[in-house]
Amino acid sequence: MTASNPLHDESTTLPATGAHLDSTAHLMNRISSQLTSQLSLVSLDGRRRPAPPALVVVAHGSRDPRALSTVRALLDKVRELRPGLPVRLGHIELNEPLLPDTLASLGDREAILVPLLLGRGYHIKRDIPEMAADSEVRARVAGALGPHPLLVEALHARLIEAGWDTRLDEPTRRESAVVLAAAGSRDPESKVDTARTARLLADRLGVPVVPAYATTAAPTVPDALRALAARGRTRVAVASYFTAPGRFATECAQAAPWIASAPLGTHPAMARLLLHRYDQMPATPVTTAPELASA
Repeated sequence: MTASNPLHDESTTLPATGAHLDSTAHLMNRISSQLTSQLSLVSLDGRRRPAPPALVVVAHGSRDPRALSTVRALLDKVRELRPGLPVRLGHIELNEPLLPDTLASLGDREAILVPLLLGRGYHIKRDIPEMAADSEVRARVAGALGPHPLLVEALHARLIEAGWDTRLDEPTRRESAVVLAAAGSRDPESKVDTARTARLLADRLGVPVVPAYATTAAPTVPDALRALAARGRTRVAVASYFTAPGRFATECAQAAPWIASAPLGTHPAMARLLLHRYDQMPATPVTTAPELASA
């Protein structure tokens, strides 16, 4: 298996003068962002606008320390795209801050909870709405991130980073395929969402894309790879359909017979999608059921 590219952006070492200019530019950007943030709270008639609802990104949590650092870096990208928007992080389990603690810190203010989860399942249908209902926050709970074209954009980019050639001749195309490796869930709607993402990615790549799972659901990634090989698809990539590094993502990548892409991580499309789900929410606070729009 060919190793996939790391999640973090690569930097270059600059000479002293360049580093000084870069530091000055970074300071100016911070000042500009802070001014934009302050001005966004003031209307044209000089009156102070009400603060926007807080965006609470709800991550699952992981024992892999790379997951937490990846999620934090992703939230920094969201803040860069939307200066002035209060952005918080809460976890369902395993990592701090836990979602109930994040909600408690908000008091009774308004917030929109956007799960950093790729498909429907128990966490979105029960856990997150119940945690929101148990808090004083005037909460609205968004649906899953996927399926959505922005996820396909990120998946496509990660495959290219790993070595996927976008200009395949016909003989190569006939022997190529992709396994979309996801976490898995007992909820049948989760499989529906993953299958829809697989179809969207297949349309983008022009080769078969088979959804497969690390746990709970079938087929497993190795089973999907064997089935594709039996059909003559010997040039098969594994597309990592995970939001951050972790055990499942690592195990799926290790099963790849050719290349495996990195998790979606901090790809810019992920930050844009979190804000899209935030902007989609209706004006009336709802804590009993998540919004399930997929447009």
